[in-house]
Amino acid sequence: MYIIRIRSRIPIRKNMTNLFHSNFLVINWHYYILGIIIYLVVCLLLHLKTKYTDHQTAQTSGEEEETETPQTDNENRWHLGEDCEHIPLVYKKVPPHEAVARSKEFYEYMNARRTVRHFSNEEIPPEIIANVIKTAGTSPSGAHTEPWKFVVVKSSELKQKVREIIEAEEEINYRKRMGKVWVDDLKFLRTFWVKEYLTDAPCLIFVFKQSYSIRDGRKQRHYYCDESVHIATGLLLAAIHYAGLVALTSTPLNCGPALRKLLDRPKEEKLAVLLPVGYPAKDCTVPDIARKPLQDILVEL
Repeated sequence: MYIIRIRSRIPIRKNMTNLFHSNFLVINWHYYILGIIIYLVVCLLLHLKTKYTDHQTAQTSGEEEETETPQTDNENRWHLGEDCEHIPLVYKKVPPHEAVARSKEFYEYMNARRTVRHFSNEEIPPEIIANVIKTAGTSPSGAHTEPWKFVVVKSSELKQKVREIIEAEEEINYRKRMGKVWVDDLKFLRTFWVKEYLTDAPCLIFVFKQSYSIRDGRKQRHYYCDESVHIATGLLLAAIHYAGLVALTSTPLNCGPALRKLLDRPKEEKLAVLLPVGYPAKDCTVPDIARKPLQDILVEL
């Protein structure tokens, strides 16, 4: 059995030897070299594409995340202190019938809120802006680190620079980065890379998220930074609407670093949202849309 198995391999080995010495491989060797070169080039292009995509993703979110500085046990202590005093909750219970009426009234009021792209140049009383930002500042945050900063821009010159930065990137976004499906999905909004509302609106509110802050000369980590800032932005939008103003929720793609530099913000701050805020233009129009019904957004268990 053993002899038979060895003998069975002899023809195979002989055939392989004949194959490598055949005229076919000798004549066509350059095709094999070309195939190897093409394979290596494709691998290199795929690698470069992956690096480019990762870089663009990092720019979209602002800048690449920084490596956290190690903290000692003393630096990692609870920032309000273990002895933070607890006080009684200020709370007044609302009767059920009044709570139902309030909830319905608030829903109906907020349901009239719309995203607006056509603004009047009418000035906003400064106290209104201060109050809506104070309202956003009441938002809950991870470990009460309050990882947000609100930058209000009213200067016409500065708004023009903001618009130039955003429109330059938005043209590239619409032409190259976003893709046909994304661009097609936005057509009902009748929007493209020209953003006249950035200079028409009397006020631009930039919402920056802080991954950390410097407290008493040490680095203070902010927990659940993204979630906290998103909640604060929601409260800000509600406060803007309640004050009789309109806004546009904007997340300018690939503009974060340039806008942060323009507004002279520190490196620990990353742009989360940009809100043009003001009064609607007299000829303002909005898309005729409907919101999902309750049964599509509510699950009761």
